[in-house]
Amino acid sequence: MQAKEVIARRVAQEFQDGYVVNLGIGLPTLVPRYLPAGMFITLQSENGFLGLAPLEGEPLPGVVNAGGQPCGLMPGAAMFDSAMSFALIRGGHVDVTVLGGLQVDEEGNLANWMVPGKMVPGMGGAMDLVTGARKVIVAMEHCTKEGEPRILDRCTLPLTAKGRVAMVITELAVFRITHGEFVLIEHAPGATVEDVRAKTKARFAVSDELKTMNLG
Repeated sequence: MQAKEVIARRVAQEFQDGYVVNLGIGLPTLVPRYLPAGMFITLQSENGFLGLAPLEGEPLPGVVNAGGQPCGLMPGAAMFDSAMSFALIRGGHVDVTVLGGLQVDEEGNLANWMVPGKMVPGMGGAMDLVTGARKVIVAMEHCTKEGEPRILDRCTLPLTAKGRVAMVITELAVFRITHGEFVLIEHAPGATVEDVRAKTKARFAVSDELKTMNLG
């Protein structure tokens, strides 16, 4: 199983029926295909939709998500301007946002919008989402392509938000951030706590109820 599939499968377990969910571009858009049978969520997109259909659905002409990818609409979907969209986000009406990350640190800080010296399209709605959503999940591969840890003691890239990340899910581990403490609650099948420590620069505690990820 590829790393992105592992992450998306595990993230899908964090939703509850009826949730309003915002998915960041890239890896998070894979999550809906792994929802438990019978679960219904409403996808919100900061470019003005409530009720987007998952990307594997039939796209509609001219309808795209916040990342510019063609999408469909669920029956009963609503479309509105950016002011209304961000009022929903800033007003705390999004239950969960799932965002990709460049770095997360042990204080729950997130850097995910730029790398100095590289061209970027802009921060989009990330800063509003991390601040306004009720729960923030960062879904990212544990290390960079060069093998450098993405989970650090302190972020070195420009921050998106401070202290707002509630959970980090990678292909290797699941961390929950509780009262400012990074806690390892799950590890991948076949992995050990020592494997996680070797690829993580953040300090973390190990839950007394540590278990292996259930990937369905």
